[in-house]
Amino acid sequence: MKRKLRVAVICGGKSVEHEISLQSAKNVIEAMDREKYDIVLIGIDKDGRWHLKALADFEEEMEGSLLPHLTSRGDEVIFIPGGAGQLVNLSTGERLQPVDVVFPVLHGPFGEDGAIQGLLKIAEVPFVGAGVLGSAIAMDKEVSKRLLKEAGIPAAKFLSFAREEKKEIKFPEMVSQLGLPFFVKPATLGSSVGISKVKKEEEFFSALEEAFRYDGKILIEEYVEGREIECAVLGNEKPRVSCPGEIIPGHEFYSYEAKYIDPEGALLQIPASLPENIAEKIQCLAIQAFRALSCEGMARVDFFLRGEEIIVNELNTIPGFTSISMYPKLWEASGIPYPQLIDELIQLALERSEKEKSLQTFINW
Repeated sequence: MKRKLRVAVICGGKSVEHEISLQSAKNVIEAMDREKYDIVLIGIDKDGRWHLKALADFEEEMEGSLLPHLTSRGDEVIFIPGGAGQLVNLSTGERLQPVDVVFPVLHGPFGEDGAIQGLLKIAEVPFVGAGVLGSAIAMDKEVSKRLLKEAGIPAAKFLSFAREEKKEIKFPEMVSQLGLPFFVKPATLGSSVGISKVKKEEEFFSALEEAFRYDGKILIEEYVEGREIECAVLGNEKPRVSCPGEIIPGHEFYSYEAKYIDPEGALLQIPASLPENIAEKIQCLAIQAFRALSCEGMARVDFFLRGEEIIVNELNTIPGFTSISMYPKLWEASGIPYPQLIDELIQLALERSEKEKSLQTFINW
């Protein structure tokens, strides 16, 4: 009988998207075939400590909660550098059975920005999703937009500022360059956290304060009046793309509340009602953007459609896996059910790891 793969699902984290990570992890775990996988659940608390958690405890914590949080913590653990997936219990010093692959279900800083990906590479354990470079690039909206433009991929107009430049940010200059309204957002957060839509000067200062609460660098970006279209990408060297889907927000924009709290915050139309030529162009641009930002494994690519003009908004390398998230829903509509999607993501992680092992890391003198 074939041995089950030991899969470590890591969730939580120090990010403001901690609660959404737990929601996503719950759905990933529920979709995993227990005949194929032994699941090791690691919850990262808001102080950044890693805890081994019993699945039964986790399922109880998640029951009926829209914005859950970790209550019982469990033994502290960490991966051993060079340990090929071996964990050590920090309380007892005991070395635990190695895991075969890690599925990080972490959103935002410390989980989606290359930090944990670097740790897992040092631990020499395969992991699902983009590597260090792709994760870091896609997380930083300024860097990713510059690279998209360099690759000839249309992106919205923007300006970026560091915290030290705050006094130099003048409302009239923003209006002259970007028009009204415009968005103010942190450079390295997702889930619409810290984002404000500015329509008049009285809203400008508070929007800056809100964005700088979460990041030392912010973007001020033109408002694109158009339809919000998303595509899911899956693969390494030969990525595939899902059918496009459309988000029709019930709020002024697709806010944190609309995404995760208000069940009627947005209507998801999958597949999107689009002319065939527009749908195909969006799918091609999704693949181009995925490659331009050095992504691997998976990404959700978000677009604006203004008339027939297609604009890439951003890429999300660990998209939501909640019950209403677009990434798994897009693949389901494209013929890949949730359990199969999990299987493919894990297989892609293992394949990439094997290829990386074949690379020479030293010189024979």
